[in-house]
Amino acid sequence: MNDSNANKHPSPWRNPVMWLVVGLPLLSIVAGVGLVVTAVRSGGADVVSDPVRRVSQIQTADLGPDAQARKLGLSAVLRVEDGIVEVLPATGRFDAKAPLQLRLEHPTRQAEDLQLELQPHGPGWRAAQGVDARHDWVAHLRPADGSWRLQGRLPREQHATRLAPALGGGEG
Repeated sequence: MNDSNANKHPSPWRNPVMWLVVGLPLLSIVAGVGLVVTAVRSGGADVVSDPVRRVSQIQTADLGPDAQARKLGLSAVLRVEDGIVEVLPATGRFDAKAPLQLRLEHPTRQAEDLQLELQPHGPGWRAAQGVDARHDWVAHLRPADGSWRLQGRLPREQHATRLAPALGGGEG
C-alpha cells in the first residue's frame, strides 16, 4: 500500500521544470553578486589621470599647463620604434638642454603605464624603452617643472603621433 501511494505522488524534483523554477533565480543572484564584486574591485571610473578637484558634483582639472603650451605655440612629434622613444620639436621654442617627462598611459591597465625621462639627444629628446604596439597609448609630455603640457594619442601599430596642447591649436 505504501508503494502505491509513492507512485501516485512522485517527487517534484524529478520534474525538470522545477529545476528551472528554482535554478534560474539562484543563478541570477550569483551572477548579480559577481557583477557587484567585479565593479567594486575595478576601482574608480575616472579616466583622467591628472589631479582633479570636485566642486558641486563637477570635476575640474588644472588647464594652466595646456594654456601655457598653447601660448608658447608648442607642439612635438612622438616617435616610438625599435626600442627607442623619441620626441622631436615641431613648433615653438623648447629648452633643448632640459630633459622632458613622458607618461604613456595604457588604455585599460594603469599598472602598465610607462613614465619616462627623455634626455636631450640631437634635435630632440630620447630614451631607450620598448613600447607595446598592440594597443593605443595616451601620451603626456611636460618639462620637469610642469609649466606646460602636450598630449596626444598613439594608435596601435602606429609609430608616431603629434603632441599638442589639450586646448587645441599649438601653432600660436
